[in-house]
Amino acid sequence: MISHAVWLYFRFSLSFRDVEELLAQRGIVVTYETVRQWCLKFGQTSANDVRRRRPRCGDTWHMDEVYLKINGKTHSLWRAVDQDGSVLDILAQSRRNKHAAKRFFRKLLKELQYIPRVIITDKLASYAAAKKEILSHVEHRQHKGLNNQAERSHQPTRQRERTMRRFKSPGQAQGFLSAFGPILDHFRPKRHRLTARDYRALMQDRFQVWSEVTGGKVAA
Repeated sequence: MISHAVWLYFRFSLSFRDVEELLAQRGIVVTYETVRQWCLKFGQTSANDVRRRRPRCGDTWHMDEVYLKINGKTHSLWRAVDQDGSVLDILAQSRRNKHAAKRFFRKLLKELQYIPRVIITDKLASYAAAKKEILSHVEHRQHKGLNNQAERSHQPTRQRERTMRRFKSPGQAQGFLSAFGPILDHFRPKRHRLTARDYRALMQDRFQVWSEVTGGKVAA
């Protein structure tokens, strides 16, 4: 029941009250605050386990940043995806300068434990400055038209931002999106590349993985 509630919240554009109502329809009476606590307690750990079980991501990293308005202040959400659109990592920061870019690069390298073959960004100068110090031997392509993969990956975030009526703090944005990205990726394979039979088989495998990673956590 708990894993189902967590799955509903992170997989679909639902509020805690929406999940409460869906569970009530099944005869499960919990409050939306309980759903919130479940998502806080189990969302990130489940997302981390899902991330560890996925195949190694691609060697072409697309990076982009998008503005978030939080409590009247502008923040930047830095995001990296591979050539297949899988989210590699995100980082909410208050700035878009060289220091912020270096911090994001270091977070990526620490999380992924490998160096990319190519990085693709827009023409923000901070990327080039940080890349010279941290990824000096990696090919760097800067062109707005090459970075559509990263720009498309912002769309689910914008959708959830509207559902949540904006993020309340940078910490909340970071915490939610760190869990949201891996879980959403896990349940949204590239369906247009698969036959109906292959898609159903793949989804069965992914639901099995979800059951395994959440079952132990919830039982504990």
